[in-house]
Amino acid sequence: MRADYAELRRRIAALTEGETDAVALMATVACELHHADARFDWTGFYRVTAPEVLKIGPYQGGHGCLTIPFARGVCGAAARTGEVQIVDDVEAFPGHIACSASTRSEIVLPVRDGAGRLIGVLDIDSDARAAFGPGDAAGLGAILADVFGRL
Repeated sequence: MRADYAELRRRIAALTEGETDAVALMATVACELHHADARFDWTGFYRVTAPEVLKIGPYQGGHGCLTIPFARGVCGAAARTGEVQIVDDVEAFPGHIACSASTRSEIVLPVRDGAGRLIGVLDIDSDARAAFGPGDAAGLGAILADVFGRL
């Protein structure tokens, strides 16, 4: 099963309409995304809680890392650069943080509010190598812009 991003976008928009609490929005988005695609083994958010620091937020799947500095890992790279990170092989990514030994690839997208401030990152891990591509980045990015761009 692969995510139908257009359908997910509509469903998530309906579920989150009128909500302004970022954590509630993150919880809903993580749940909907996680159950929409068989590739998604861990789906969740890391929130900016201090300068250059990400803390685990709402997620679905096994345990995650509790704290990630901007200077480390794929999530840190997305937060630091403001760019989507698509990693086909996490073992080849310099400074990768192994929160789960089963993770083989991942996609991480910056999450911004309506003023353009970085509020976190969306992290999706897969047990398969090269599980993500530009279509995933576009579909997920549109959902994030819809949901968090109104905060």
